[in-house]
Amino acid sequence: MACPICGKEADPKYRPFCSRRCADVDLAKWLRGDYAIPGEPVPPSTRDD
Repeated sequence: MACPICGKEADPKYRPFCSRRCADVDLAKWLRGDYAIPGEPVPPSTRDD
């Protein structure tokens, strides 16, 4: 299995990544919101708060 970040062979300790660095890069992408599922925009709320 190849690391999804750099393409090197995955290390069982960090699977599916090859290293802690690549695991951290992936985590940063999740936290920044880089991964998203495309879809229709949500209409603005009509509630009066």
